[in-house]
Amino acid sequence: MAEQQPAAEAQQRQGVPQIAIDLQYIKDLSFENPLGPELVSFVQKNPAVSVEVNTSARPLAPNRYEVSLTLRGEAKAEDRTMFVVELTYAGVITLHNVPEEGVRPVLLIEAPRLLFPFARNVVADATRDGGYPPLFIQPVDFAQLYRQQHLQQQTQQQPGQS
Repeated sequence: MAEQQPAAEAQQRQGVPQIAIDLQYIKDLSFENPLGPELVSFVQKNPAVSVEVNTSARPLAPNRYEVSLTLRGEAKAEDRTMFVVELTYAGVITLHNVPEEGVRPVLLIEAPRLLFPFARNVVADATRDGGYPPLFIQPVDFAQLYRQQHLQQQTQQQPGQS
């Protein structure tokens, strides 16, 4: 009786595009709590919270990339910074059967989408462990973020106009 091949191998041979997360890890994590012992009087306030999200990717080997998802959250109340959390969460991604024109969108849309829930949890834990309610970052539209980054790059590459 012939051995059955795993489904992933069969799909790879058939040319089905695949993305594999080989490794994921915290690349950099920072939590600043400038209020220190004063935070007790600020925790009950309704802070203004801002969140920034960025993605990047770099090649490691043929078909293998490091994808980084950077999340930055800052909370302020009464013109005082309550906390700042910055996380760069990364994954080593291997692509199979992805056409050349699809590599960049897969790395900057699909890979961050897969990494995001884990990064979101790290941020929530860091803020909770810092003495605040957990900062739960809302889901991100990585396709829209990709379009914005792509448009910004095109604008920067165009020669200056008078």
